[in-house]
Amino acid sequence: MVAMPEPSAPLSLRHRLAQNLRRLRLERQWSQEDLAERSGLHHNQISMIERARSSVGIDIVEKLMAALGVRASDLLD
Repeated sequence: MVAMPEPSAPLSLRHRLAQNLRRLRLERQWSQEDLAERSGLHHNQISMIERARSSVGIDIVEKLMAALGVRASDLLD
């Protein structure tokens, strides 16, 4: 299991992506499988990203943005 940073430490970009992706997915009441289908990714990849266990490239970020209908800043801020 990957340790989360201390609450006072700033979150890494990977952890911010993980938190924002999960929050946005849950706001839409989508399962990881739903998001995977909409983004063209595998549900295991969605799980790894949400747990901050996977480093993703810009192409994956673009697929997630399109599926969720959000801007990059919504995923990365």
